Amino acid sequence: MPEPDTADQDGDVLPVFNGVDLHGTVEFPGCGSAAGKDFGGLQFSKPLAVIRPANSDDVAKVIRLASRSPHLTVAASGNGHSVNGQAMAHRGLVLDMKAVESEIHVDPTTAVADVSGGALWEDVLRHCVLGHGLAPRSWTDYLGLTVGGTLSNAGVSGQSFIYGPQTENVTEMEVVTGNGDVLVCSKNQNTELFFGVLGGLGQFGVITRARVLLQPAPDMVRWIRVVYSDFSEFTRDAESLVTRPEGDSFDYVEGFVFVNSDDPVNGWMSVPLDPDQYFDPARIPRSAGPVLYCLEVALHYKNEDSPSERVEKLIGGLRFIEELRFWVDVGYIEFLLRVKRAEEEAKANGIWDAPHPWLNLFVSKTDIADFDRVVFKNILKHGVGGPMLVYPLLRSKWDNRKSVVLPQGEIFYLVALLRFCFPYPKGLSVGEMVVQNQEIIQSCTKNGFDFKLYLPHYNTREGWKHHFGNQWTRFQDRKATFDPMAILAPGQKIFPRNWQPHDINF
Repeated sequence: MPEPDTADQDGDVLPVFNGVDLHGTVEFPGCGSAAGKDFGGLQFSKPLAVIRPANSDDVAKVIRLASRSPHLTVAASGNGHSVNGQAMAHRGLVLDMKAVESEIHVDPTTAVADVSGGALWEDVLRHCVLGHGLAPRSWTDYLGLTVGGTLSNAGVSGQSFIYGPQTENVTEMEVVTGNGDVLVCSKNQNTELFFGVLGGLGQFGVITRARVLLQPAPDMVRWIRVVYSDFSEFTRDAESLVTRPEGDSFDYVEGFVFVNSDDPVNGWMSVPLDPDQYFDPARIPRSAGPVLYCLEVALHYKNEDSPSERVEKLIGGLRFIEELRFWVDVGYIEFLLRVKRAEEEAKANGIWDAPHPWLNLFVSKTDIADFDRVVFKNILKHGVGGPMLVYPLLRSKWDNRKSVVLPQGEIFYLVALLRFCFPYPKGLSVGEMVVQNQEIIQSCTKNGFDFKLYLPHYNTREGWKHHFGNQWTRFQDRKATFDPMAILAPGQKIFPRNWQPHDINF
C-alpha cells in the first residue's frame, strides 16, 4: 500500500481501496475538490479521496481501511460550514455525510425523531412540522447544517436558555468510532461514548443517526426587536428574560450589537424587521456611544390566539428606547428559516462564497461589561460587515459530562462575530479581519477575561490543553478509548496521527 503523503495520482490511491466493498462511491482529487475548502475560505487542503458512503457500514469500512495505514486520516464533512478547516483531511479521506440517504422517522407517541447524521436541520424542520405538527426544541440560527455537524459542537440559538443547546436534546445516537465499531449509545448504553461525542469536535466518532426530542410546533411567531443605548440595561433585561421561570418568558431570546450610524450594513438599518419600518435616529439619546444594542425576542402562538396581551406583559418593565421597537408576525417555519433569506440575498450579491473569518466565543457574565468596553466600543466600533451577536446562556442547561467547555458561572454570553467580506466604506480585507480576530482574543487574554472559544481552533498542543483546562485529561482518555490511532477529524489539529496516549510530553 502506498503511503498517502506520497500518492499524487489516482492510480496510486486506488490500491488502498482494493478489497473494500463499499455501497457508496469514491472520488479522487480533481473530482472532489469541494472537500478541500469550507465556508470560512481561509484553509485549503487536498484530500486523497472523497467517499460518499451509503450507510454506517460504509463509514466503518473506511475508518478500518485508514487504520491499516500509519498515515491515513478520516474527516466527516457535512454541509461544508466549518470556518477553520475543522472538517478537512489533508492527504487523507473525507466522508461526505450528506451522501448517506437522509432518513427522518418521527414517532408522534414518544415525540422523538430518528434522523440521519447527514440530514440538514432545515429538512428536519419541514418534515416534522409539515408532516406531524412537531418540531425539535432547540435550534441553530442557520439551518443549512447537518445534524451530526452541530451535535459535534453544541448547537446554540435563542431557545438554548430554555432547553439547552442541541446536544442536550438528543437521547440516543448511532456512532462509528475511530476503532471502526458501529455502536448505539445513550445515557444508559455506551455512556462514555454518548457524552464524549456530543460536543466532541468529531474526535471520538462519526454520528450516523441521532434521536432528537420534539415538541408541538406553533403556527405563528411574534418577532420583536427593541433597541438600547446602555449596555448594562441591555444585559440586565436579557438576563432577566432568560432566568424567569419556564413559561414566564419569551420562547426565544437573542441580541446583537450594531453601529450607531447610517452605515447600510452595520448601522441603524440592520434593525427593522420589515422594509416599511423606519429607524428614527432622532430617538437615540445624545449620551449614546459608537455602538447600540438590540434585544431580539419571539413568542410562539397558534392561529386562533392573539399574542399581543401576553407580549405586553412579558415586555413590561424592560428599559429599551420605547420609540425604537419593531415587530412582525411570521409563520413558525419562516421564522426558523430567517437566515435562509439572508443566504439567498448574499448569494445573489456574490458574497456568500467569499471568505468568512468568523469568531465565536463564550464570555463569562463577570467579564461581559469589560468585553463591551474593550471590544464592541473600541476594536469593533465600525462593525464587522455582518451580525455581531451577544446574548446570555445558562450553564445549568448544559450537562458537564459532555465534551463542550464553558466559562465559569451560571450566566455566560455567546459572542458571534459573523463577518462577511465585500467592498463597502470602511471595509477590512480578509487578512485584516483575521488580524482583528487575533487582537480580540489577545485582548481577552491580556485583560484576564474568563472566556472559551466556541467552534474552537488552535494550532498548538498547548492551546488545546489551555482550552480544555481541567477537562483535558478526560478528553485524552476518551480519545485513547474510542480513537486511539487518532484517525478521526485531523482538521481540528488536536491529536497527531498515531499519538501515544501515555506520552508525558503530549
